[in-house]
Amino acid sequence: MALVGEDEIRRLNREHRGLDEPTDVLAFPVDEAGLAAGPRELGDVVICPQYAENLVEVVVHGVLHLCAYDHETDDGEMLALQARVLERL
Repeated sequence: MALVGEDEIRRLNREHRGLDEPTDVLAFPVDEAGLAAGPRELGDVVICPQYAENLVEVVVHGVLHLCAYDHETDDGEMLALQARVLERL
């Protein structure tokens, strides 16, 4: 996990998602799907605290993206799971 400023999150968002704007959290998966010889590394979560209302929420959000959830394409599944996780923390 990394905490970055507005300029860095904007740069990352532009380079990786084609959106020239800051955001609260980005997730960068490392391992591919399939079998792994040992513990799986999910990837990196990059957070811009200036745009994050709740740091715990954006960490959960980023980790769910690393687990292959995508709220932009599912029918609310990811955000519903996010809410359930946050209720239990």
